[in-house]
Amino acid sequence: MLLHRKYLTYYFLASFSFILGCTLTMFILHTVTFKPNTSPNGLRLKLLVLVISAVKNRNRRDAIRETWAQPKEDVKILFVVSKDKSLNAENLVHNDMLEVDEEEGYRLLTRKVIASFSSVRDINFDYLLKCDDDSFVNMPLIVNELEHMPKKRFYWGYFDGNAHIKKRGKFKETEWILCDRYLPYALGGGYVLSKDLIIYLVKNQDYLSMFASEDISVGAWLGPLNITRKHDRRFDTEWYSRGCRNDYLVTHKRSPEMMRLHWSHNIQTGKICDKEFKHIASYEYDWSVMPSKCCVRNLSLFP
Repeated sequence: MLLHRKYLTYYFLASFSFILGCTLTMFILHTVTFKPNTSPNGLRLKLLVLVISAVKNRNRRDAIRETWAQPKEDVKILFVVSKDKSLNAENLVHNDMLEVDEEEGYRLLTRKVIASFSSVRDINFDYLLKCDDDSFVNMPLIVNELEHMPKKRFYWGYFDGNAHIKKRGKFKETEWILCDRYLPYALGGGYVLSKDLIIYLVKNQDYLSMFASEDISVGAWLGPLNITRKHDRRFDTEWYSRGCRNDYLVTHKRSPEMMRLHWSHNIQTGKICDKEFKHIASYEYDWSVMPSKCCVRNLSLFP
């Protein structure tokens, strides 16, 4: 009888422990808001990368993790996503997701971006690179280039000042009343801002107009400021890729498969491209003329 009671007690405790463990696990997976390790060992980051991603784009995030987002002491990569319980398990494994309280959708992307800027304002970093989850970043090259760039009031990317206001489709803009062209802006496939500009935008966000496109919004917000705008053809960040070149800093419109091919080729040869080529000409931004005449494509330019 005593042995039987001991067995029942043991069975009860084991069952209770199992149920409690499962309950706690489910509680963690469904209720915890994860806080990614943003500054390893408390060191100042040279570069903080915010990759704007949709909840459903796990395959793109995994491709980036496997390729250009390799650990580096003074660089941190965070995926900016809307809050969703389905992401908790993924973030528990990778601890690299910044969840913002904004809904999904292209026309809400501007709010998502400014919310992400606000979330990282207290992180100790010099520069912030905003890119998309279909952008391939040449991380060693861009970090090396930053050693020679201004530390303050710095806005770096591939600029456009000749873009007409979109009146229909995905990019339709209903709130723009400033002029008949968008103000000069760095295209959203990837651009860099110095930390002080991030702080400026966050502090003034309640006064900023939220236009449909986030890159156009950032350009408009910074338009009146006396800052360094550096146009760089090595940012292949238009809505289509201009081709492939080994000195590109950011290449937009890359599928997960293409990212893995770039990475594999880089590991084997030290070069991203199997063969360099050009789909379409680029341009040098002419800051000496009005924006409507700024950006004349030149077939002789490569990249």
